[in-house]
Amino acid sequence: MPGTPAGSSPHTLADILPSVAASFGLDQPNPLAIAPNRDVVVLLIDGLGAELLGRHRDLAPTLATHVRTTLTAGFPATTSTSLTSLALGAPCATHGIIGYSFALPEGDGVRLLNSLRWTLDSATGDTAVEAYPPESVQPQASRLEDLAAHGIEPHYVIPGYQRASGLTRAAFRAPGTLHPASNLDDLRAGILAVAQHSGTASRFAYAYFADLDANGHLYGPESPQWLAVLAEIDAAVADLLADLPSSCTLLITGDHGMIHVDNAIDLDALPALHRGVRLIGGEARVRHVYLEHPDALADVRAAWTGELAPHATVVSREQALDEHWFGPTPPTPVIAHRIGDLIAVAENRAALIRPALEPLESALLGHHGARTSAEQLVPLIANR
Repeated sequence: MPGTPAGSSPHTLADILPSVAASFGLDQPNPLAIAPNRDVVVLLIDGLGAELLGRHRDLAPTLATHVRTTLTAGFPATTSTSLTSLALGAPCATHGIIGYSFALPEGDGVRLLNSLRWTLDSATGDTAVEAYPPESVQPQASRLEDLAAHGIEPHYVIPGYQRASGLTRAAFRAPGTLHPASNLDDLRAGILAVAQHSGTASRFAYAYFADLDANGHLYGPESPQWLAVLAEIDAAVADLLADLPSSCTLLITGDHGMIHVDNAIDLDALPALHRGVRLIGGEARVRHVYLEHPDALADVRAAWTGELAPHATVVSREQALDEHWFGPTPPTPVIAHRIGDLIAVAENRAALIRPALEPLESALLGHHGARTSAEQLVPLIANR
């Protein structure tokens, strides 16, 4: 398996905020050639894949018409990793949020952190905020902190509960003005509140909308429910563009695409996969496998390959790092040990599920995370 995801773009989500910072005059690269403007809003529509949008231009003509380029989300193509890559302007080999769930040290052993919910062991586990403070798990400065230090006012147009969440604390880090937005009307009002001001001070806003992803997970991408939400988003963006002042640059992107799975493989129904294995993290399209003993690597890899072929590709941590799956620069030892001893990446439309331990996730129809272009490619949409 090559080191570059299928259909990858030369630019990534991690290029957006450095380019925005450069447009504000900071000493940052500007690979996306963002032009200077008083204000900038980055709106992330969860689950907006480039291939999905391309197939439904008729339902989303405003979004499709304003596509400027295509970006690669980065591996794994999952929300917590992608949002941190966006906020830091760096891939997960650098920031260390290496998946939906991954192992962190606990005493003499390890324990799973669900990085999306910031909970222990599973999405419904106890809070991990005290055991694993977000600012310690991800200690590097975000580009929002750079903007604030440069005099750019940070704003957040997001659901209110997200402002103090573990993931927001780990990824975005910077204090800022909250405009609570739980629906498209709130989102529009919040973005306009950021952009429609008479001052000369510049503002940056991060905005987020979840419903496309939620409907894709529950009903499948391209289901009637998903298509209806896509059309609603497009209409809302068309209205927003009509009222947005020229002094504000609006950039819209996604954190990943999505596929409809049709081959669910229950990992816990295959006893051979658990011999010598301490923990299984990740999610249905990308699994991190942590071993009881490192010297069992060859045997465990053979067992996983034998049981899952051709529905998954199984590689060692060393191979994935040699091929730069998690980013072009080597991770620190702390981050490297968060990656599974083995990584199992689902192929085609397979899902590697665990119904007993992950009942909610295992029941979903839409999934993402792996290395296909359908999951990896996201659009960059701009009003200017």
